[in-house]
Amino acid sequence: MVSRGRGFSAVRVLILSGGSLAAIASCPALAQDTAAQEGDYAEPAFAEPAFAEPAYEEDAALPAARGNDIIVTATKRAQTLQDVPVAVSVTTEEQIERAEIRDLKELTTEVPTLRVIQLQSSANTNFIIRGFGNGANNAGIEPSVGVFVDNVYRSRSAARINDLPDLERIEVLSGPQSTLFGKNASAGVISVTTREPQFDFGGQAEVSYGNYDAMVAKGVVTGPITDSIAASLGGGINIREGYIRDEALDRDTNERNRWFTRGQLLFEPNDLFKVRLIGDYEKTDEDCCATVLLQNGFTGAAVNAVGGRFSDPADPFADVVYSNFPSTNDIENWGFSGQVDFGYGPFGITSITAYRGVDALTNQDSDFTSADLISENSQDLGIRTFTQEFRATAEFGPASVLLGAFYFNEKIDQTNDLLLGSDFRPYADLLIGAQTGGAFTAASVEQTVGALLGDPTQFVGRFFGDGQGLDEAYTLDNEAISLFGQVDFEVTDRLTLTAGLNYTKDDKSFTTDTATSDVFSTVDLVEVGGIGIYQQALSTTVGSALMLGRPATAAEIGAFAGANPAAFGQIAAGSQAFADANATNPDVNPLLGLQALQFLPPFQNVPNAVESGKIKDDDLAFTLRAAYDLSDSVNLYVSYATGYKPPSVNLSRDSRPTPADRQALVAAGAAVPNLTAGSRFADAEESEVYEVGVKGNWGLAQVNFAAFRQSITGFQSNIFTGTGFFLANAGEQQVTGFEFDGTMYPVDPLMLRLAVTYLDAEYTDFQQSGVGDLSGQKVAGVPPIALTASGQYTHEFGNGSQLIARGAYHYESPIEVIEGLPGFIDLGQEAAIGAVRPFPRQVDDVSASLTWVSDMGLEVSAWGRNLLNDRYLLSIFDTPIQPLSFSGYPNQPRTYGVTARYKF
Repeated sequence: MVSRGRGFSAVRVLILSGGSLAAIASCPALAQDTAAQEGDYAEPAFAEPAFAEPAYEEDAALPAARGNDIIVTATKRAQTLQDVPVAVSVTTEEQIERAEIRDLKELTTEVPTLRVIQLQSSANTNFIIRGFGNGANNAGIEPSVGVFVDNVYRSRSAARINDLPDLERIEVLSGPQSTLFGKNASAGVISVTTREPQFDFGGQAEVSYGNYDAMVAKGVVTGPITDSIAASLGGGINIREGYIRDEALDRDTNERNRWFTRGQLLFEPNDLFKVRLIGDYEKTDEDCCATVLLQNGFTGAAVNAVGGRFSDPADPFADVVYSNFPSTNDIENWGFSGQVDFGYGPFGITSITAYRGVDALTNQDSDFTSADLISENSQDLGIRTFTQEFRATAEFGPASVLLGAFYFNEKIDQTNDLLLGSDFRPYADLLIGAQTGGAFTAASVEQTVGALLGDPTQFVGRFFGDGQGLDEAYTLDNEAISLFGQVDFEVTDRLTLTAGLNYTKDDKSFTTDTATSDVFSTVDLVEVGGIGIYQQALSTTVGSALMLGRPATAAEIGAFAGANPAAFGQIAAGSQAFADANATNPDVNPLLGLQALQFLPPFQNVPNAVESGKIKDDDLAFTLRAAYDLSDSVNLYVSYATGYKPPSVNLSRDSRPTPADRQALVAAGAAVPNLTAGSRFADAEESEVYEVGVKGNWGLAQVNFAAFRQSITGFQSNIFTGTGFFLANAGEQQVTGFEFDGTMYPVDPLMLRLAVTYLDAEYTDFQQSGVGDLSGQKVAGVPPIALTASGQYTHEFGNGSQLIARGAYHYESPIEVIEGLPGFIDLGQEAAIGAVRPFPRQVDDVSASLTWVSDMGLEVSAWGRNLLNDRYLLSIFDTPIQPLSFSGYPNQPRTYGVTARYKF
């Protein structure tokens, strides 16, 4: 095992965190006499926090760690990657710099087990590990993959990760991590670590320029304030012109315009006490994210007829779109955290307090045409998160013990507006004519519906009006507490057994205050059509009884009823029975074809007479693991772990009562018109993994391998329906596979790396998806094979400078992007699933860089990403208010540039 200096060589400190915000700091440890005897650095009684940069890396006399010698904290204690008995992928600062990775979205080219997808706004990012993950687009859904930055949990994907100026490493932990990281790590964890302030003055600055006028400038400076207080201050900007042209607005979209600042204070008066304070603020104000039309349904001619244009479905990667107003992405992300560590001898106490806020104001032209069909689709989202954790640790001979408690409190306030535009009425008029074979127009529908309800004028000019729509407001309060503990017991100097438990209790309450002003969507076309069917049947039958040879008039019906009450009663009863039997028959009720235009029906608010809007749940997660050092070079481990994600709430306009609750609301007379069943929330996810791993370190070659079978019962599926989201529990999603990461140094200047992930993912039980029963189907969006192959060659010059050449290839095998389209389900499941089959995704991403490094700290690099200009779709979805049309989000094209970096 590599000596770590300052007390890391033989310390066996186990750090455990519970709840959804896991603290990631190490605890005090007992000094090791053996280290001093071996000539190591003197051991303090207090060990550095686990996510602090090891002090020995600052000593030029000691070699820099690489490969499996890198220090990680995946199990909440500082260990080399070789020794940590967990499937974890580590990306170092050097890898990130050489690959020109700007955010977590680009990290996938280095970590094939990870997928990161940005969707309709800069505030929405979905993280997926081993094929499991959700949480983007719907603020009520807690993510399956937990993201942590310097010990602090980022609870929603809106809290994106900016260009951190002092990044040290990123760890991606595969599989359930709930025992250590709490309730929001049922699929895995992404842990981002930055450097602590240093007591030696230093820093770095960087400027980068690339195509699309991309410019990144960032820097950080650190140093002492007093003998016991150090500080660091960093900041930067990230700007770029858009790479997609909006022809209607004569401007570019998919731009970047971001800036950030970050400050830290480190107070370390002695070896027993340590305080780290961090404050950060990030701002995004950019036009994002463009979509392209993939299939033009029957609505395309109507869009053109009202003067609208849309992207060409035959050329989705032309990078041309059409909108009638630019998108808004005004996002602020900020927070404060404080970590206090105190330790004496074998005992330690840690406290971590954090408060974070996210404010995201977004708006999008969601009809994705230059016609004014949707004039606004805006969201104002505010999230406030407070966490407090206390831990106590101790070492008793071969055993390390941790006990703790964790408190989580989060409040979400969200408002939305989806409003129809000025072109929507003429657009709807054209669709009505097409749907009814010219039998109706918008005006005649208004008159017909009004007449059937007793007043032909009551709806005149009121259907499909400019500015009508849905005004939404949601709140969600989440409070959770966790109790946790773990024991790490060294049976021998080679065998370690681990057992950990985490009990979490989670309470949620949510309210809605949503109202529709879309008048047409409030009309019950089944009921109104039934009235029309009854009147027609009555008129026709009375006309036949009177032998008129035509339907009877109202006056004739009245006269017949007065003269023949018994016969009329029988005719009326028969006519009503016919109407009841055929009100839902589109061949008899001509109004049913217009239901597709009822995009924004009345919303059943919560709480109500049936639904309380409160959810309570609890869970016990645990880990059992055995780790064995087969030799000094080969380590083995076997583990079984469970994970937990609590129930999530559907904060979207498609939030609807369950079938049973809908029936109860109808029975109570409390149901709003046109109320259909759906889901308000999804029940908890329960995950488990069986895993066996091998880690080898032979100096010039390092290998990490993990084979696993992982499943999630009750997987929370969140499918976009065209207006909102369908949230439901899959019965079970299962994946069997392996992860391999190998690094080799055939000659010292040359480094070769191959990382491969194989996944066989399927829904073993998913009967109620948005596109029907998917049981036994492969999980869409999860490539069976994903790999990254890279090479780096370093040439040393005699004057101490270096020339570093790096190339990498990232591949993902062909896969269907999504399971299917809910907007096609009325045509049958095969149509809903088959619509997306012509659009599979395969990734072939090539990147390269050439860097000159001087002995004075200056670096200059030329780089390129996606050099083959490989284009594919990130996601596919039903196009809003355009039935049987669907759209997608294209990936980023080729980028390249130069970077100058100075470290001092």
